[in-house]
Amino acid sequence: MSDNLSNLDRNLALEVVRVTEAAALDAARLMGRGDKHAADDAAVGAMRKAFQSIKVRGTVVIGEGERDEAPMLYIGEEVGGGGENDPEVDIAVDPLEGTNLCAYGKPNAWAVVAMGERGNLLHAPDTYMDKIAVGPEAKGVVDLDKSVTENLHAIAGAKGVYVEDLTAIVLQRDRNEKTIAEIRKCGARVRLISDGDVSAAIAAAMPNTGIDVLFGIGAAPEGVLSAAALRCTGGDFQGRLRFRSDEERARALTMGLSEADCDKKWSLNELAKGDVMFAATGVTSGDLLQGVRYFKGGARTHSIVMRSKSGTIRFIEAEHHFDRKPTY
Repeated sequence: MSDNLSNLDRNLALEVVRVTEAAALDAARLMGRGDKHAADDAAVGAMRKAFQSIKVRGTVVIGEGERDEAPMLYIGEEVGGGGENDPEVDIAVDPLEGTNLCAYGKPNAWAVVAMGERGNLLHAPDTYMDKIAVGPEAKGVVDLDKSVTENLHAIAGAKGVYVEDLTAIVLQRDRNEKTIAEIRKCGARVRLISDGDVSAAIAAAMPNTGIDVLFGIGAAPEGVLSAAALRCTGGDFQGRLRFRSDEERARALTMGLSEADCDKKWSLNELAKGDVMFAATGVTSGDLLQGVRYFKGGARTHSIVMRSKSGTIRFIEAEHHFDRKPTY
C-alpha cells in the first residue's frame, strides 16, 4: 500500500462520509415524490460536488454509466480535489442505491461510496451478477458452485443452528424464482426485497439483523460495492457475471475483462483487493440506517463507514444546519 493512502486512510474514510451525506440530503428532498430520475439526478449532482473537497486523485470505476450515457460520475471520470502528492484511488459509487425505494418512500435507500487504491476494485460491466453473501461466522463455507440447499446446510452447520432457523434475503425478480423456491423447500425463511441488494448483502454480514445469507442475481456493479463492504465486516462474498446478451459480453471485453473473466467465479478478494473503505448514508430508514430526518433549519443523517485495514465499523449521526455554508 502506498505511503500516501496509508497515512490518510483513517481520516479519508471519515471525509468520504461527507460525500454520502451530501447525496443523501439532496435525494431525500424528493423522497416519495414518485420521480426516481429526479431523485437520482439530485444525488449524483450533490455527490460529484462533494468529491471536490476530498484530497484524492480519484477515478470512477463504477458509476452512472459510460460518458455518453451519464454527464456526471461516469466511468473513467476523474474526481476529487487532490494534488500530485495525494493518493490515487479507484472509486465505486451508487449515489442513490434504490432509486425506486426513494421515489416511493420505501425502506433502505442509501447513498454509497467504496474506495480503494488504483486497480484494486473490479471494473464491473453493467450486467447481472449471481451473488452469495454471508457474515463472518459462515466465511469460507459457502460456494457459488454449490446448490442453494448445500449452501444453506453449510451455513447452518457453521452457525450451529438448524436450516429452519436461517433467513435468506433475495431480490424479488423472475430470474430468482428457482432460488426462492429452493430456499422454501429447504425450510429456511425468505425475505424478499424489491430493490437495494447492497444494503441486503451488508445486512447478511452484520450481527443482529436477522439475515443470514444473500442469494440471487442482481446488478454486477452493486456486487463490487457489496464486496468492498464485506471486506470490512469480515464476511464473505462470491459473484459470477451473468450476461443478458452477446453485446453485453463484448462490452465487458472492451472494458479489459478476458473471456475467462467473463465466466469465472469471483471471490471477495478479487472483487475488492487490498485496503478498501466503504461509506453509506441512509436516505430512507431501514434495517441498518435511519433516513434523512428534517427539522427547522436543518436535518439529521445516519451513516456507516468501514475500513478493511482495521475492521472498524462506525455509525455516525450528524446534524446539519442549512443556515451555515456547508463544507461540502
